[in-house]
Amino acid sequence: MGTATVFSSPTVSTTGKWLGFVAAVWIQCISGNNYTFSNYSDALKSLMHLTQVQLNNLSVAKDIGKAFGLLAGLASDRFPTWAILLIGSVEGLIGYGVQWLVVSQRIQPLPYWQMCVFLCMGGNSSTWMNTAVLVTCIRNFRTNRGPVSGILKGFVGLSTAIFTTLCSALFADDPASFLVMLSLVPLVVCLTGIFFLRELPPAVAAAGSAEEVRYFGVFNVVAVVVALFLLVYGFVPSPGVLVSRVFVAVLLVILASPVGIPVYTYFKGRLGAGNDVEGQRASEPLLRSGEKENESVAAVAAVEEEAFVEKRAPEVGEEHTIMEVLKSVDFWILFVSFLCGVGTGLAVMNNMGQIGLALGYPDVSLFVSLTSIFGFFGRIISGTVSEFTIKKAATPRPLWNAASQLLMAVGYILMAMAMPGSLYIGSILVGICYGVRLAITVPTASELFGLKYYGLIYNILILNLPLGSFLFSGLLAGILYDMEATTTEGGGNTCVGGHCYRLVFVVMTGACVVGFFLDILLSFRTKTVYTKISMSKKPNKSLSASSSSR
Repeated sequence: MGTATVFSSPTVSTTGKWLGFVAAVWIQCISGNNYTFSNYSDALKSLMHLTQVQLNNLSVAKDIGKAFGLLAGLASDRFPTWAILLIGSVEGLIGYGVQWLVVSQRIQPLPYWQMCVFLCMGGNSSTWMNTAVLVTCIRNFRTNRGPVSGILKGFVGLSTAIFTTLCSALFADDPASFLVMLSLVPLVVCLTGIFFLRELPPAVAAAGSAEEVRYFGVFNVVAVVVALFLLVYGFVPSPGVLVSRVFVAVLLVILASPVGIPVYTYFKGRLGAGNDVEGQRASEPLLRSGEKENESVAAVAAVEEEAFVEKRAPEVGEEHTIMEVLKSVDFWILFVSFLCGVGTGLAVMNNMGQIGLALGYPDVSLFVSLTSIFGFFGRIISGTVSEFTIKKAATPRPLWNAASQLLMAVGYILMAMAMPGSLYIGSILVGICYGVRLAITVPTASELFGLKYYGLIYNILILNLPLGSFLFSGLLAGILYDMEATTTEGGGNTCVGGHCYRLVFVVMTGACVVGFFLDILLSFRTKTVYTKISMSKKPNKSLSASSSSR
């Protein structure tokens, strides 16, 4: 009986690790609800007779919910993953549920400040889900942080398109039905995920292998198939009821397909354990001896390191406390450059409904989907490629952020010109670059400042979402739009023409240029860190040679 326990344990651990990652992917597929405001903002504006500044301030209230993600960051170091998921899903049920009651006109529109509170709750709900997923998975896959971040953030990017397209297929883009989905679907998925997603012991988490890379490749393929499937459906002209339902069924099957990976690892582990029992028994005493020796060496090293660290502040690339992070120049360079990218991107997403109307597109669901889908490509490609370039050439991750800032500036210039088709190209470019910023910044923070307090560090960086939303959407876009708009009956206003947002795009282009130079500066300051990371990812040839000579 003892032998069975010893040999089944690694199999169970590996299978549980991948089951947790599949659950994390499903949770990320529904946790991007914070980016869907454009799908029902026009209904709120009409029902509540809002000006553009008032509507944009509602979107700011939604993004301010991200500021309270600090609570999720603190909780991630004190509570299990399942508790954090439960809090987020219940909070989303309340926040989006009340918005559904208003939009469906089951109740009268609430006072403006109360609507701000419920939008804030809806926005905050996603921080609990994202924190639970990212912190747990990056700790569970310590040697593959780039692919983990790219895949998970990629599915967050797809979640807007998944919600939007499902609503279009099932409910003909009805805003009330859309809010029902935002209320209930995350709750159901999170209640399922709490049984599988949990943090594993460091020894299991650090046991990376070449197989992990292949499995991540499978997740990448599934994600690309989902993205292309959503993109193709978005361009189908007036699909019928049958076509729409077939689309929904196929989409759900594709999203369920990654379950095959933990099933495969389970049966592979069971068969492998049965065929190699004697070999494992023979090596068991030697392994235990090595473990004891490693523990002794590690204990001595830990004492020496602790004594040394007491005499100096940690360098970038080492474990930081929160106070040490907040005193770090590198952290604030990363913080401000992140603001320039995600703040301007959020302004476009929050105002997409009005930008589309100004340029003559009454239905903006396609542009919302384009931003989401190409945001996915930006996230998933940058996560995998940046990991590869670190290993091969020690390329600092912030260089990818710098490239995205320049490309995003090109997108804003195109939208400012308001030429035919410029909104299509601009939506694609902004989506790609917004995705790159999120996917690159997540592992960068863990590499520069450590994993011990990563949950809180991540949520401090995410403060850029409400801050950027307030600066670029609530103030910049709202005020400049109202300056160009004309008043309508009932107290609202509207603006039609390329001039409505031209100055907004020009200012955001300047912000992207500032972000570009900050990312270049951070790349130079962290070159040594990424050289060390690159060396750690390469096999130690000299050690192998000495071992073989013995």
